[in-house]
Amino acid sequence: MSTAKDIVKLQQEELNVGHIIDLVTAPNCGAVSSFVGITRDNFDNKKVLRLEYEAYEPMALKEMKNICSKIRSQWNVYHIAIYHRLGEVPVSKASVVIAISSPHREESLKAIEYAINSLKTSVPIWKKEVYDTQEVQWKENKECTWSNNSCYPG
Repeated sequence: MSTAKDIVKLQQEELNVGHIIDLVTAPNCGAVSSFVGITRDNFDNKKVLRLEYEAYEPMALKEMKNICSKIRSQWNVYHIAIYHRLGEVPVSKASVVIAISSPHREESLKAIEYAINSLKTSVPIWKKEVYDTQEVQWKENKECTWSNNSCYPG
């Protein structure tokens, strides 16, 4: 049997959801739960063309690994993958993919919810929306717990 893995990655390239799910699939697990966050085409009655993400990469990766550790301390999970895209992300493309395997579904489902909520509150990734008017807006993440609530969502 393979050893449990924590896979965290920031990348410019399009996220391959199927590949990420395959990374966490294991014969000793009966569940793989996932979350895929995609760029939507609207916000507040404005047409969104794309999102642009930036990160403080060393700290972001460290925080993503911390999320994995906290998940393992709370739930019986096997493999964890947390991928976040940087750069431009067009409408209907994935910005974030989280996949977690576990022997039973309850653990991986709870871990997924915790993972995305923790990612948004603790990982230094910033998002800018670009609208069809060519106006841009950095998006504040009201869930963020660091920097006096002045960070932006992933």
